[in-house]
Amino acid sequence: MIKYNLTCKCKCTFDSWFANSNEFERLFKKKLITCIECNSHNISKSIMAPNIANTKKSNDVNVKQIKNIKKKILEYQRFIKDNCKDVGTNFAQEARSIHYNKKKSKNIYGKATSEEIKELQDEGIETTTIPWYENKEN
Repeated sequence: MIKYNLTCKCKCTFDSWFANSNEFERLFKKKLITCIECNSHNISKSIMAPNIANTKKSNDVNVKQIKNIKKKILEYQRFIKDNCKDVGTNFAQEARSIHYNKKKSKNIYGKATSEEIKELQDEGIETTTIPWYENKEN
């Protein structure tokens, strides 16, 4: 990913992220990049300073933070596994069954596509997505 500072003919400046410099050029040529103020396609890249402020100490802190986050996620996973029913890929169907049939059930967890989650939300069924580590990653 690369971040560019962009400037418009109206003197508006804004930042945007691109997969790489070729992607910026491709979108620019197709006139898909527009000013956030005036919607003009007359955009140019500004000179940017690279962000190189990495030190070993800050990397060590980041590694510790990541390990602590992973540890906390694993604790949540253990709690969920102990207190909820795994319905696997039938999550959306089971959530609807509980919601519409007012079925008294143990809390559930499982897998659902982002499309299924959006449909559940549109129907007023609350869900929460959390990161999940498979056993082989633990």
